[in-house]
Amino acid sequence: MTSDTVGTSIAQLNGSSASQTPLRPRIYVLSDLRLLREGVVAALAQQPTVEVVGSSELSAPPRGIAELAPDALLLDITVPGNLNLSQPIREAIPRAKVVCLGVAEIEPVVMACARAGVSGFVAPNGSVNDVLAAVHSAVRGELICSPRTAGILLNRVSALAVSRLVDESSEALTQREREIARLVGEGLSNKQIGTALGIQSATVKNHVHSILGKLKMRRRIEIVAFSRRQATHSPDRIPENHRQRDPAMVHDRAAMDVDQTA
Repeated sequence: MTSDTVGTSIAQLNGSSASQTPLRPRIYVLSDLRLLREGVVAALAQQPTVEVVGSSELSAPPRGIAELAPDALLLDITVPGNLNLSQPIREAIPRAKVVCLGVAEIEPVVMACARAGVSGFVAPNGSVNDVLAAVHSAVRGELICSPRTAGILLNRVSALAVSRLVDESSEALTQREREIARLVGEGLSNKQIGTALGIQSATVKNHVHSILGKLKMRRRIEIVAFSRRQATHSPDRIPENHRQRDPAMVHDRAAMDVDQTA
């Protein structure tokens, strides 16, 4: 383990404690690449708006880092696995904001950082000014990131919201209604669904009306969209060889909205 020169601990600062939003955030740099670590420290040491209190490899004892009371941890994630290796340090200093360096703007990396509670992102081609902006924003409880990273985060939040809505809506349906909604999503007509399930097409029609009412929908095509969204959460499917399909089934079932749901 390599630990570099560090600054004063919070206990040495005349007994004072850090403010809720420090004007001059205390930064600790974590990287297993010594050249990168020393370069970041040297660059930030020249900036009057921050104070570098230390740096080390990720194997440094968390307690020693915690004693320095950093407001922000600059974490280099250019080395695979560093985000996981930093967990003991992040747990030891829960108040410190984590700003990751070298964040590739792809969904798996961005979302891994988000799940880890990262408060700031700096891309591999980021500048010292980008690091400073990310740190100051993080300690204020804000987030500065590229439009691409913002898009990834918003898309995932939207997807989770849709998934939660689908789950909640699905719970309102009976088991039979979920079966029928799934078959509607696969393009089967009421007659074909009745044949597959061994019930009358009129009964299927009643179920479709009930599904539309419970899901607050008006058209059959909306059930198709709902069924496709909840496909990954759906229970057991009816085997293909248990269904009798009509050649006409290849046509778009959206055109059947009127006579199927009337």
